[in-house]
Amino acid sequence: MALVKDTLKAAIYAAFAEAREKTDNPEEAMNTLADRIATAVDTFVKSGTVSTTVTGTCPAGAVNGTGIGSIS
Repeated sequence: MALVKDTLKAAIYAAFAEAREKTDNPEEAMNTLADRIATAVDTFVKSGTVSTTVTGTCPAGAVNGTGIGSIS
């Protein structure tokens, strides 16, 4: 799947909006904000798909192939 920048933006915006409401403990708010942003970036990166094409030669002849995988 293609990476969707707007999905990441929405998750980061939500993290800031949540942190803005926590005025009673600023340190906890910062830790929560950092955790939410880290989770948003992690989820965003892992939602991508990697596609590759392999070509080469070996003693038996040409080697060709394709592959699709996820990022983990």
